[in-house]
Amino acid sequence: MEKLMHYIWEHRLLGERDLVTTTGEKVQIIDPGHLNTDSGPDFFNAKIRIGNKIWAGNVEIHERASDWKRHNHHTDQAYDSVILHVVGVNDMQICRICGEMIPQMVMVCSPRFRDDYAFLVQQNSFLPCGDRLGELSPLVIADWISALFLERLQQKSDRIFDWLKIYKGSWQEVCYVTLSRSIGLGTNNDAFERLARGLPLIFLQKHAASLIQLEAFLFGQAGLLEEYDLQDDSYYRRLSDEYLFLKNKFGLHPMKSESWKFFRLRPANFPHQRIAMLARFISDGFSLFSGICDATEEKEYRQLFDIRLDSYWNTHYAFGRVSSDHPKTLGRTAVDILLINTVAPLLYAYGMFTGDNVLIDRSMTLLESLKSEQNRIVREFSSAGVKCNNALESQALIQLHNAYCVPRKCLYCRIGHKLLACKALK
Repeated sequence: MEKLMHYIWEHRLLGERDLVTTTGEKVQIIDPGHLNTDSGPDFFNAKIRIGNKIWAGNVEIHERASDWKRHNHHTDQAYDSVILHVVGVNDMQICRICGEMIPQMVMVCSPRFRDDYAFLVQQNSFLPCGDRLGELSPLVIADWISALFLERLQQKSDRIFDWLKIYKGSWQEVCYVTLSRSIGLGTNNDAFERLARGLPLIFLQKHAASLIQLEAFLFGQAGLLEEYDLQDDSYYRRLSDEYLFLKNKFGLHPMKSESWKFFRLRPANFPHQRIAMLARFISDGFSLFSGICDATEEKEYRQLFDIRLDSYWNTHYAFGRVSSDHPKTLGRTAVDILLINTVAPLLYAYGMFTGDNVLIDRSMTLLESLKSEQNRIVREFSSAGVKCNNALESQALIQLHNAYCVPRKCLYCRIGHKLLACKALK
């Protein structure tokens, strides 16, 4: 309830008529202040006219006035700066530590507004407002999508910058971790990230001349050389023996094989082939980051992922699992995922880091050139009338769903704001 009251106050949805304190003084909200998400009063630096005086200070909001005492604000000097206490129910008068009375006002909003908010945040549907999107102007949705794809790129960039600190400014290492996470194709993203962070690129590059050692390192650390008993598989035995030597030499501790997910995965998406491809990227010298920065067109970006497995992996999709004999490559859809989740974020982050707007523009141009992702999120929005034309827009819809719909942050979503705001007034 307090979250709803914060929303009404922040967006000035109380109107200006008949706002009075509990003692009858007229209230005019000149500036609602800035929402505080840390400890202390709810809104800082507000400016409010109470009666004939203009006050500057902080505002505290509670569902019930007695919450002031229940939260021990009456003994906390941080709350002596409160100039107005806004409440849903006036069940007591509150004071500063010195005993001075703090002006108090009851917030009143439309019952329909409360009901609509409760409906949105409490129902279990995948898209709570899906049947009401038709009420909005297409321009409102388009503007929100434009903001959301930038929000998603920024979110991915923030993670890249966190890795950059960990790897002391090495963009090659960051590119390696980003690629590894993306090559998990969603299902195994976290496991691939753990694998990459447990085997730094600079360590693997010292063994880049030997593909068998690279695969032994990666498969061994992934815990995938301890889950089978394949005495008839000579390649598996060779990798196991090599990893046992490397494990003892470097004191390695492998992941649990249970970290990897196989349920409902097509054989081509099993982690075994993806790990083998990651090894091939490194054995070729791992010049991916420089390639990303130098390329300018979608065709050039795709060529960076023209990786082919051969030998053992021509006839296997996992250890002991035989497949038809043909070279294994990354399909077009898999490459699209890598362009969306590796190339575009790295271009954007590096452009932000260096102040190079050309790279930032390239990241968005690349996403605009790619087809929309096909997943449940895109399908649900499409059914609700929100069409998705390219990967830039599908990334925006994924951000909308994950950051706002799932946690039911309807009050902070522009769509939810438009649907609710008109009903806030009494």
